[in-house]
Amino acid sequence: MYNKKQIAAELKKQLAIDFNCSIKDFNKKENIITVAKDNPGRRIYTQEKAFLSMVTLGRNAVVSADESIHEWLKQWSAEKSGICLFEHNNLMELELELQKHGKKLWQSHHMFLPEMEIKEPMIDFEAKWFEQDALMELYGRGKFSNALCEKYMSERPDVLAIGAMQGDHIMGLAGCSADTELFWQIGIDVLPEYRGRGMGTKLVQLLKNEVIMRGAIPFYGTSLSNLYSWNIAFHCGFYPAWVEMETIEG
Repeated sequence: MYNKKQIAAELKKQLAIDFNCSIKDFNKKENIITVAKDNPGRRIYTQEKAFLSMVTLGRNAVVSADESIHEWLKQWSAEKSGICLFEHNNLMELELELQKHGKKLWQSHHMFLPEMEIKEPMIDFEAKWFEQDALMELYGRGKFSNALCEKYMSERPDVLAIGAMQGDHIMGLAGCSADTELFWQIGIDVLPEYRGRGMGTKLVQLLKNEVIMRGAIPFYGTSLSNLYSWNIAFHCGFYPAWVEMETIEG
């Protein structure tokens, strides 16, 4: 089982691959600009070639981008702290520049890493585990878009899920995708009529425990304003670890 220091080191290794930088770059004060590159072992969330993506672990920022925008990025980021680059006024400046290249900012992802203790929640529902083969029957239902990918994706396959059941009916589902061999991302969906019962927290806790037992590192992501999801993360022993953002075609 990994400890907190080891998890932080593994995260930097992964982000260095994703953002085409060195591990040491995350320990620097100044912001780092790198060339966007599809390195082997990177996390894959889109088949589009990355134009710009940006990450901070709370100190500086690393911006991985097409070389055509490097000079502008160097000037834009030179006198700013890394965390300030993610503030609205600075993102508006970046958005205007991106539009010149036919791109626009997309989602920001607020990412959490786990405390690795195993705590078993008290559950008041029937729980059912779904291994990878059994997940195939759940695709296409449109109810579990956070717990599962839209369809099977070989580059980040859904590998495990747990459902809160009422007979054969799934009230809530927590699932995880193997975004890398080591890092498995957890997502949760509870149907509207069953929310407010703590079901989501219990499902995520159970899944987190199982991922740890299988030797992987669970992680969790949500948007800035999804306070329900933030509370689930905190109650399950996740802590804020990094923020990242990417662009899409404009």
